[in-house]
Amino acid sequence: MSLLKNFATVGGATMASRLLGFVRDTMLAAVVGTGPVADAFVVAFRLPNLFRRLFAEGAFNSAFVPLFGRAVEEEGDEGARKLAGEIAAALLFCLLILTALAQIFMPAVVWVLAPGFIDDAQKFDLTVLMARIAFPYLIFMSLLAFISGILNTYQRFAAAAFAPVMLNIVMAGVLGTVLMVGVDNDRLLGIILCTGVAVAGIVQLAVVAWDLKRLGFSIPVFRPRYTKSAKRLLALGIPGVLAGGVTQINVAVGQIIASMQDGANALLYYADRLYQLPLGVIGIAIGVVLLPSLTRQLRGGHEDQYQRSLNNALEFSLVLTLPAAVALAVIPREIVSVLFQRGKFDAIAVDGTAMALAAFAFGLPAFVLNKVFSPGYFAREDTKTPMWFAAIGMVVNVALSVALFPVFKHVGIALATTVAGWVNTGLLGIVLWRRGHFSPDVRVLRKIVLILAASLLMGLILHFSAVGLSGWLFGPALPIRAAALAALVLVGMASFAIFAQVTGGSNLIGHVKSLKRRNT
Repeated sequence: MSLLKNFATVGGATMASRLLGFVRDTMLAAVVGTGPVADAFVVAFRLPNLFRRLFAEGAFNSAFVPLFGRAVEEEGDEGARKLAGEIAAALLFCLLILTALAQIFMPAVVWVLAPGFIDDAQKFDLTVLMARIAFPYLIFMSLLAFISGILNTYQRFAAAAFAPVMLNIVMAGVLGTVLMVGVDNDRLLGIILCTGVAVAGIVQLAVVAWDLKRLGFSIPVFRPRYTKSAKRLLALGIPGVLAGGVTQINVAVGQIIASMQDGANALLYYADRLYQLPLGVIGIAIGVVLLPSLTRQLRGGHEDQYQRSLNNALEFSLVLTLPAAVALAVIPREIVSVLFQRGKFDAIAVDGTAMALAAFAFGLPAFVLNKVFSPGYFAREDTKTPMWFAAIGMVVNVALSVALFPVFKHVGIALATTVAGWVNTGLLGIVLWRRGHFSPDVRVLRKIVLILAASLLMGLILHFSAVGLSGWLFGPALPIRAAALAALVLVGMASFAIFAQVTGGSNLIGHVKSLKRRNT
């Protein structure tokens, strides 16, 4: 199965998840707006996600997949099962200890992550309660990441890609019930929301566990031991965890600073959710598919295939990312207004979210390219270099966040994130190239320039189209506003496709035909 087909599988599933996520977030905006429950929910939900990305996704994507791939190639399925059982036992043991400590010291954790809440005792206590309920989500998502690594190594991407859809389905059901029934008590509303998060984690884990059973891969049950495989995972994983930790420190610092401005965490959350759509669809698809592919090609001594995979991933990522970034930067207010402005989400919230979204948009290509270049290191079991580059990015992010917040408020935090993303990605790409581990194809570089030109031309058309549709985009009737936004999106997609095809930036028609051939 080709990289393009695998990208399409994971990207399509992620697209479905993100679209359902918009349904969830529009309902969340209507239920809680940008008030105290919204701020508390953002902190409570981000806390398990912070540790999930730190210990699960970061460590396993950078260390477990290459180790497991080597075990499959060198020791066969039996050796791979043994390694998986040893790692699973150690992982679950660590997760249970971490969860217990988090439950005990949750007030201190919230105090560190959201010091601005201390002046509002009711908001602080609500955040502590909600965080305690939501934190077990970490266990389920970490085990999901572990099982997904196994499935991806065996070229089974669909179940792991579709699992996040279940979070949005469960939460949409919870929020829909709240909207129908009506819950005025903030404490009860917070409990309901975070309980929904925990239940969604169980459902997501069940999806990948079912696919693992279909694969016929059973994980033996061992007691936690410090085995040779655990030592190797630890040696590779610690830099991966630290690199992920640096990224999450950036998130935490932004959250801490934003807590000083009422509603800022919620504004950044909604903006983050919007730019996470293209980042998730493109970046996650590339990160999930590329690492096992590069690992397998290097283990087999196929350097030419390795270089071709990296160049194809670079081209594919920017064909989708550059037009998305331009669109988010050109029409952020139109997007936010149609998707979120209702209920407690007013015009002021629209403006604040739109400004943050525009700032994030300029960093979108960097965040996606990070997913292209990082596997080039991880596939060679080099997790230390990305760790140091992430640390440099963290220093840039923290310094700029502190410097820009007094002037630009929450938008300064988004700008700092964007600049730091480009610094990190630039270092990854340059060093990978200087080591000879990435040889940019001149043909691909030429196409990227043409794709950028096509994206900028599309941006001009979007701008003038938005001006022409402004009466409908900001009118009182939601169906008309939604139809106008849909028309604007179609205009942008069509204009970019035409410019890209005519200039030779990308043969989009050829890619579609290629996918159709592989599906038949």
